[in-house]
Amino acid sequence: MTESSKRNTIIDLTKPLNTSFIPYSTGKYTDPPLEFSAWSFLHREGFRVTRLSMGTQSGTHIDAPAHFLEDGAPLEALSPDHLMGEYYLLDLPGAASLSDISELLKTYHDEKILFLRTPENSSTKISREAMHKILSMPPALLVLSGEIEIENSEPFAFNRLVARAAKFLVEDLDQKEAHNLPARGEIFVFPLRLVGVSGSPCRVIVRVPETKTTGQGFQKYIS
Repeated sequence: MTESSKRNTIIDLTKPLNTSFIPYSTGKYTDPPLEFSAWSFLHREGFRVTRLSMGTQSGTHIDAPAHFLEDGAPLEALSPDHLMGEYYLLDLPGAASLSDISELLKTYHDEKILFLRTPENSSTKISREAMHKILSMPPALLVLSGEIEIENSEPFAFNRLVARAAKFLVEDLDQKEAHNLPARGEIFVFPLRLVGVSGSPCRVIVRVPETKTTGQGFQKYIS
């Protein structure tokens, strides 16, 4: 009889925040820059503190409905229970119709988080009806790797649809890591506990269970 033990593979989907960070900009608008400055010093105060300045949507971040709606829910409206759990991976084609999405969702089994992944280094153009189908699913949290554009719609139409459905959205992931994500696993989203704001930078971690079987090496413990 073989002995089995579980271990986990940890995948970090968070983009690093360092001096190479470029804030989002469009037209004449630019997000706040990322700035670090020394606040206290070892030789003076006996400890080191760095002053940090950034926007609530800097780097890998979560959007609350308030990011796009005047009366939208702020960040604290989402219970921490919704920020972790099994995800359902929805691999989107370059163009997605309602029938495409309906087919992709057939194997959904009450996973807590929807993970939307567009083709590598490309975006997905999706019909409004197909997007409504996605938003009709139970999860309150969507995680997006890539970019989604709503057919024949104005800029930010995707984000506004998500907000109007009272969903929260995690975006701007490390796409290289996200592209290698397995079909099953658990995801953990850790925003700052900010109050009254439209979002927060966050750490996004995926845990993929594996099983080790004596004499057979390591095998993915995913279905």
